[in-house]
Amino acid sequence: MAKALTSLEKPDAPTLLFRLSVGVFFIGGFLTSSVSLLVPQLKLMLTLDYAQAFLVQLAFHLSYLLFALPITAFIVAAGYIRAISLGLAVMAAGCVALAVAQGSLSFALVLGALLLLSGGQTFLQIASNTVVTVIGPSRGAAGRLTLLQGFNSLGTVLGPLVSAPLLLAQVDHGHEWRPIAALPFILTALVTAALGIAYARHRKPLETGRLDTEGQDDGFVPTHALFRVLLESRRLRWGTLAIFVYVGAEVAIGGLLPSVLMRPDRLGASAVTAGQLVALYWGGAMVGRFAGAWGMRRISEARMLLWVSLGAVVCTLSAVVLPGAAGAIALVAVGLCNAIMYPTIYALALPEDARAAPVASMWLCMAVVGGALVPVVTGMVADVAGLLPSLVVPALCYVLIGGFASICQGKRA
Repeated sequence: MAKALTSLEKPDAPTLLFRLSVGVFFIGGFLTSSVSLLVPQLKLMLTLDYAQAFLVQLAFHLSYLLFALPITAFIVAAGYIRAISLGLAVMAAGCVALAVAQGSLSFALVLGALLLLSGGQTFLQIASNTVVTVIGPSRGAAGRLTLLQGFNSLGTVLGPLVSAPLLLAQVDHGHEWRPIAALPFILTALVTAALGIAYARHRKPLETGRLDTEGQDDGFVPTHALFRVLLESRRLRWGTLAIFVYVGAEVAIGGLLPSVLMRPDRLGASAVTAGQLVALYWGGAMVGRFAGAWGMRRISEARMLLWVSLGAVVCTLSAVVLPGAAGAIALVAVGLCNAIMYPTIYALALPEDARAAPVASMWLCMAVVGGALVPVVTGMVADVAGLLPSLVVPALCYVLIGGFASICQGKRA
């Protein structure tokens, strides 16, 4: 009995890391879906077109391109845990800056705060995803990451439910900004600060930087070998492209979904209702990730990825042509198809040599810049051709993901 209590009080490093990672993945999802609601909020309050409004996502995802290399160098020098702690601190500062920028109604300050915030996210994307992947046997890596992504999706579901009434209420009842609209980002700042302190307190038991590398030699592949790692792995090259288009498609649909649901020829919902209904989109991802973590024990990861990518193509194109609630439901259902994509692509694309994981992860996290570029392209198409035809852009992205899945069904490159 005493031994059991001691085990609970002092879990081993992998168990403690998993528990803390649940909090990191959850708050990351909450923040991402809350930021997506800034697109309809700022579009209506500042009278922006779609391309301008999607600059929110450009700023939120641009840091993955700008800062991935120096952050990777920091991880190689300092280890995963220090990187996660620093990333959480930067995120907390970015959330406070975003709350202040909102109150000023300055679009430039909002974009600057989002860039700072996404700098912290970049630390977590590279460090947290990678350490969870290499902590155990490679065969279960996609399942472990998918399970944690399920908690990320739980955050994305709660984000719109909590944040939409605070961020979008002024859209329905006049366009005057209210201080309560900053509350989601203040709460996120408090949570990320608390997590950062927890990682710092437990740094010594966690900070190995090389948790279970399956017999690999100690140490990391140095950052100057970043191009060699990419050129030597065909799956990493295709995986980088797949992450680029996946994040771009997911963010573009999440940003456009409230506007689609507000259309009279779809649901004709109010701004707040449409924003809260976005929770169903992220909720599909949550259900799918928990189910996917179970299903990957029975179905190969690559085959499941191929099936869901084809499903996403069908659902997105159906949302363009089907009228009324049918079209709205089809677009929301894309969230279910998205469920396993990111963790599965990430795990399949990583090299087998765990020493190369930080450098390979850098490429995959740089590819998250697709969340900055694809939505802007989608917004430009929406301004020229219309809101619904612009959904063809994310549909094409899912076709490319299907191509990556087909490659992965062959031998590891």
